[in-house]
Amino acid sequence: MNKFATSSSVEYEKFFHSKIPLITLVVCMLVPFIGGFFMFVLKNPDFAVRLGFISKKAQLIGTADWPSYLSLLAQAISIGGLIVFGFIMSWIFGREYSDRTIKDLLALPISRHMVVLAKFVVAVCWCLILSIFVLALGLLVGIMVNIPGWSQEIIVQGITIYGVCATLTILVSTPVAFVASIGQGYLSPLGFMIFTLVLAQIVTVAGYGRFFPWAIPALASGAAGNGSFIVLAGISLTILLLTSAIGLISTMLWWRYADQH
Repeated sequence: MNKFATSSSVEYEKFFHSKIPLITLVVCMLVPFIGGFFMFVLKNPDFAVRLGFISKKAQLIGTADWPSYLSLLAQAISIGGLIVFGFIMSWIFGREYSDRTIKDLLALPISRHMVVLAKFVVAVCWCLILSIFVLALGLLVGIMVNIPGWSQEIIVQGITIYGVCATLTILVSTPVAFVASIGQGYLSPLGFMIFTLVLAQIVTVAGYGRFFPWAIPALASGAAGNGSFIVLAGISLTILLLTSAIGLISTMLWWRYADQH
């Protein structure tokens, strides 16, 4: 247990001494402000007319109310989170290869399984912090914009849906760590993230999104127009959890048995 705590502490130091936390924080900060801006446009028709094209884009979101706004945040964390969370996973695992520190790391008197778990703990914790940050800032921006339709029931329901979508997106990001380990760097996981994001859109349009793990969080947010959580019934949640477990176990096995050169 002490070795795991030491390994986690080392990973924590490496991660938070890099620029990745700041970069991802700034990127995530844009989401609530963009959503708040769209709500402001929808609330002010005269201002929207002067914006022309932007107002039409804002209308695609729905109406200027809290249910639409919270749904927008849930969709953003479900879709954008695939990139941001995947980027975090790829950096934490891929940097060891890019910086040529993999041999030194694996030579330490610590189990490779502990090293991998420590990396996942740091990655998941930061993804959770980012998710909470986006939600908290989103609520603050919504209050500042004075979005109508506030009620305790709506807010609780919106926060619940957001929390589920964020959790699902984090879980489905574990295979990125495996791809980063196989590709020994950042390029392969970047291509993998883009591929899964594009394929998720195609599969969803084709009507099979509930069977594709990287499309399930967005479907749970109601992005496809279906009721939130309906997609989690049956096989969808099993597929997502299985994908997450495969990503975690495959990464551990790769670090344990692959020839790290």
